[in-house]
Amino acid sequence: MIRNSWRWRDEPLDRAELARLLPPPGDPELSSDRLSGLEEHLMTEIRNLTPDAAPDAAPDVPPSGVYGKAHAPRPARGSARRPVLVGVGAALVLAAVAGIAGLNGGAGGPAAAGGAVAPPVPAAPPSGAVPAPVVQVARGSVEGLTGAVDDIAGAAARAELPEPLPGQFLYVRSQVSWMVSWEGVDGKNKSYVDKIHPREVWMSPDGAEGWLMEPYKKGIGRDGVTLDDPGSVEPSLNAPSYHYLRTLPTDPDVLLKKIYDETNGQGNGPDQQAFSTIGDLLREQVLPPELAAGLYRAAARIPGVVLVDDSADAAGRHGVAIARTDEADGARTEWIFDRETYTYLGERTVQTRDVEGVKAGTVRGHTAVTDRAVVDAIKQRPAAPAPVPAPGAGGESAPAAAPSAGT
Repeated sequence: MIRNSWRWRDEPLDRAELARLLPPPGDPELSSDRLSGLEEHLMTEIRNLTPDAAPDAAPDVPPSGVYGKAHAPRPARGSARRPVLVGVGAALVLAAVAGIAGLNGGAGGPAAAGGAVAPPVPAAPPSGAVPAPVVQVARGSVEGLTGAVDDIAGAAARAELPEPLPGQFLYVRSQVSWMVSWEGVDGKNKSYVDKIHPREVWMSPDGAEGWLMEPYKKGIGRDGVTLDDPGSVEPSLNAPSYHYLRTLPTDPDVLLKKIYDETNGQGNGPDQQAFSTIGDLLREQVLPPELAAGLYRAAARIPGVVLVDDSADAAGRHGVAIARTDEADGARTEWIFDRETYTYLGERTVQTRDVEGVKAGTVRGHTAVTDRAVVDAIKQRPAAPAPVPAPGAGGESAPAAAPSAGT
C-alpha cells in the first residue's frame, strides 16, 4: 500500500537546542481511554463501518438478499490494484494518531508529568484539503430503473472499443476527490476532502505492467509510481486485468452469481459488496462492451439498487444515477450517466444520515472519467482529449493514439 508522507511542521526542529531548554518530557504514553478511542476511530476508517444510527431520511434500501444470505458486516477487501485511493484516509488517521501521541507526550500531557507544555494538536486540515461539500440528498426509487438500465446497457454494448494489442496499454484519466478525516484540537472529527485533481492510470492488457500519475498526492511524485504486478496476485474480480475481464460471463444472472460467490464474506453484507465490486470495475477500467452491458444489468438485480433522477460528478456534469445505500454506514454510492448518450460519467458517494461526525448530505467523494483509450506506451496520452470543465484539469497532449471509448 502506498502511504502519503505527512509532516506536522514545515520547518525542521533544532532538537538539540530544545533538549537544553526544556525539562525531560514525561512518559510518552497515551491514557488507556484516549488510546482506545483513537484505535476505535482508526479501525472505523479502515473498515468503513459505523455504529447503528437512526436515519435522518427514509432509506431507499430494502433489507433483503436474493443471491446471498444476509450476515453481519465484515471488513471490506478492496482491489489489490487500488491501494492509493483506499489507503489515503487510513494513512492520514495513522498520521494523526502518531502526531497526537508524540505531541501530547502521554497521559495528561507533559505538563501533567511536570514537563513543559507541548505544542497543541494542529486544528488545520491536511494541506490541500477543503471542507467537504454538502448537497440535498434526493430520494431514490425503483420506478424507471429497468428502463434506464436498458438504455445504459444498450449504449455500453454499442461502444466502439479498439481491442488492445500486445505492447499497448489501457489508459484512463479521471478527476477525483476523496474524504480525509481530521480530528481538530477540540477532539471532534471534521469532514474535509481533497481538492479535485487529475489521476491517470496506464495498464497493460495482461495486468503485468502499469503506471499511476497523481502528482497531487504526496508519496507519488510528479513522475508517478509503478503499478507493475510482482506476479504474486492472480487476476480476479478484486484485481482484474483486461484479459481476465474478457473471460467473465456477460449474462447478467450468471455474472451476478459469480460476483456473489467470489466476494462471499467480504464487505458490509453480500448485496453491498456485489454493488461495490461492480463499481470498482466501472471506475478505472476499460471494459469489453458486452461485459459492461452485463454488469449494468446485473447491478439492477441487486436488492436496494435505485434510480436517482439527478446527480453530479466531480466535473460538475449532471446526469441520472444508479445508486445503492450501504446499510452499515448510510453512505450512498451513485454511478452517474449522461442523460442523452447514457455514457458513464463518474461516481459520487453521499452520506444519507449523520454518523461519526459526518453530516447527512456530505459528499464523501466523487470522480469524473474524462478519457478512456488504448495507447502505445506508458505515459502516452490520447491526442486532443475532449475538454471537460473540471477543476485542476490539464496535462500536455502526447502523440496520437487509438481513439477513446466510454464504458
